Amino acid sequence: MQSGESIRNPRAPLVVKLGGSLHHQIPEIVPVLCKSGRPLLVVSGGGLFADAVRQEQVEGDAAHWMAIAAMEQYAWVIASHGMRTTDILAVPETTAVFLPYISMRQHDPLPHSWDVTSDTIAAWIAAELGTELLVLKSVDGISFEGIHQEQVTIPIKNDVADPFFIPFVLKHRIKTTIINGKSGGSIEKFLNGETVLCTKIGTTF
Repeated sequence: MQSGESIRNPRAPLVVKLGGSLHHQIPEIVPVLCKSGRPLLVVSGGGLFADAVRQEQVEGDAAHWMAIAAMEQYAWVIASHGMRTTDILAVPETTAVFLPYISMRQHDPLPHSWDVTSDTIAAWIAAELGTELLVLKSVDGISFEGIHQEQVTIPIKNDVADPFFIPFVLKHRIKTTIINGKSGGSIEKFLNGETVLCTKIGTTF
């Protein structure tokens, strides 16, 4: 497997995690996602809204649901730039950003811990929908001991995703790719099946 190899079917549905660190790139990213010819369900991070929850120094159930509410607030920021919303846990017909609070309250599938963030929530959504997962971060992927990882097949410590994320992705065999979302061109290339610098997580690519 070569670094940046594209996903197999550039028309297949995809869950896209849009990280909170990309707040300033939203005006550029939203049009790229919306004009994609494939059905995308966008899962937002918590961004500055999750940071506000952390500042309250709450833990457990309160922190968990406040953080998911923060994801929903960030989703509305994304929507304000021209993306439609949905609170239905399903593959949309056209690109939509997911409002997660109601669905997560109904299913409550993950531990209530700061070790579980929107990254793992996005992975759970991809597992539920049977799709691959694209994670947009402000870095080119995962590095380990200073070396960029083209593919991750075992859990490794990293500061890119939460501690539950890689084990969850591997356990549930979710084909996952992390790319740098600061470049709308890279996102567009990936969605079109072209090669970009990335980290792939999984053993079945």
